[in-house]
Amino acid sequence: MKTTFYAVALACLGLGSFAAQAQDARLAPMGGNPAAVVGRNCASMEVLEAQLAADPAMAQRMRAIERQTAEVLAGNGANRTNAIVTIPVVVHVIYNTTAQNVPQAQIDAQIRVLNEDFAKTNADASQIPSLFTGVAASTNVRFVLAKRDPNGAATTGVIRKSTKTRSFSSNDAVKSSSRGGSDAWPADKYLNLWLCNLGNGLLGYAQFPGGAAATDGVVCLYSSVPGGTATSYNKGRTATHEVGHWLNLRHIWGDATCGNDLVSDTPTQQTSNGGCPAFPKVTCGNQGDMSMNYMDYTYDACMYMFTTGQSSRMDALFATGGARTGLITSLGGTAPRAALATTTEVAMYPNPASSVLNLTLPKTANAWNVTVYDLRGHEMKQAVYNGQGQVNVAQLPKGLYQMTISNGEQTTRQRFQKD
Repeated sequence: MKTTFYAVALACLGLGSFAAQAQDARLAPMGGNPAAVVGRNCASMEVLEAQLAADPAMAQRMRAIERQTAEVLAGNGANRTNAIVTIPVVVHVIYNTTAQNVPQAQIDAQIRVLNEDFAKTNADASQIPSLFTGVAASTNVRFVLAKRDPNGAATTGVIRKSTKTRSFSSNDAVKSSSRGGSDAWPADKYLNLWLCNLGNGLLGYAQFPGGAAATDGVVCLYSSVPGGTATSYNKGRTATHEVGHWLNLRHIWGDATCGNDLVSDTPTQQTSNGGCPAFPKVTCGNQGDMSMNYMDYTYDACMYMFTTGQSSRMDALFATGGARTGLITSLGGTAPRAALATTTEVAMYPNPASSVLNLTLPKTANAWNVTVYDLRGHEMKQAVYNGQGQVNVAQLPKGLYQMTISNGEQTTRQRFQKD
């Protein structure tokens, strides 16, 4: 097992070439048949290298992320989060042909695969070699299709857009409506996942934490979803691999000969593995490459584990000061409550009121809950609803207030004045 030297990692970030040593990524022609993909080709490191060249400040942001990660991992746990973080996902389906318009069933299957892989409930986890069972881990990350859009309206979490572009590259055009793609939703509230036709044999790429919000997210070949036509890469593990990058994981071989992936419990290995290598494949003096790790380059059917160290590295993003803490409080995965069809269904009198405010509420199967807030949003516990249409407001100071009336399915808000 290798030792992680964060000081070395911080010094190297942004200074050297991150071009991946993808010996297994034999490129298909631009716009070629995705079923003919013959090697896992992830462009995340090349994209990172281009972004660092275009934005020198990004290297500084990434160094800060690495410092925060090192502090979290070295700490006593006070600034860590062990809670499950459920990330709202918006899927941008960008299609030029009917075949590229990924159906809802396959999108649902992709979310299921992500959840199984990150929770270590995937059936093929049983194939993990005994050498690695002690470090194989469930992570604290889960995924749900967005139910609320950035404006607070209900959504299915799927955006479908027809494009004239026959195939996209790793230049982020797919993330821009003006370039034939679809604009990202806010990066601090959603995981943006673009499904499209990628050329040059690409299966996908992701943006690491620290990049621009307008391009934040993951791009995958449309046919790499579960049941897709990308032979050997159609079980949804391309998304698992790319989301790993989005959560700050590097390729397991460290993108260098016997390189460092910044994780302590993954064995050092010489380079990427393709296909389905027999275990053990011994390189760099290890006891066997962890070729079944999601961050290697093997076939979908032959990758089925994250490690405890990788899970901890992801957790650091959600700890105090972490780069993706905004996702913890995102409401994107929570459906908005339906408002009452008309506010006239609720009568409130007298208004202004001095002691008791009477309510006339529609009859529903669920009981109504009434909460009073001041105009700054603080709950006024002095106002008490008796469950029978009367709110005692006698203890409220004089002024304007807002009342929220909800039965769990319908919600309305009205203002009143206390005299």
